[in-house]
Amino acid sequence: MTEQKVISRQTGVEEKQYKWGFEFDIESDNAPKGLNEDIVRFISAKKNEPEWMLEWRLKAFSHWQKQGEDSAPKWAKVQFDEIDFQDIIYYSAPKSKDDAPESLDEVDPELIEAFDKLGIPLEEQKKLTGVAVDAVLDSVSVATTYQDMLQEAGVIFCPISEAVQKYPELVQKYLGSVVPYSDNFYATLNSAVFSDGSFCYVPPRCTLSH
Repeated sequence: MTEQKVISRQTGVEEKQYKWGFEFDIESDNAPKGLNEDIVRFISAKKNEPEWMLEWRLKAFSHWQKQGEDSAPKWAKVQFDEIDFQDIIYYSAPKSKDDAPESLDEVDPELIEAFDKLGIPLEEQKKLTGVAVDAVLDSVSVATTYQDMLQEAGVIFCPISEAVQKYPELVQKYLGSVVPYSDNFYATLNSAVFSDGSFCYVPPRCTLSH
């Protein structure tokens, strides 16, 4: 993640560094820049997804192509450069030094520091009660808290990439059921290239207690 820059077209103010900007010194595994079917397949392969998930992505990508970039929403009273969707990296993940961490104690200290800079102190989660966090950095989930406690109550809380592997029936049943991949331009794009996020399933008549 690089420093952000601010520029004002209306006042002609010279470009300058965003004063709250910062950089993460974390080695990353990146996809090639650009968007095409190969990139969609690249993301799916990186997430080790089953064929049905890849097909869902490809269906969304095909729909996005048919829509065309001209169908992207035009925002009123906002001026900014037109988005070049071929000048974007759609997958970036911190390179793993070891196996996937099973608790916050095993998370790379550099990742902990990155979340501290973002104002999300993962270490503090150890001191909190009743707060579950799935911390996602770029394209991967790096830490999920309170999974065991929630699982005892029948609640599934995990990264979507994990849910695809462990609970495929639930993911297939609910994926795109609220906002379908064809709903709008950005929903379609996200459906094709999303790389991680949080999955939560609360069964009927579930009761949580501390």
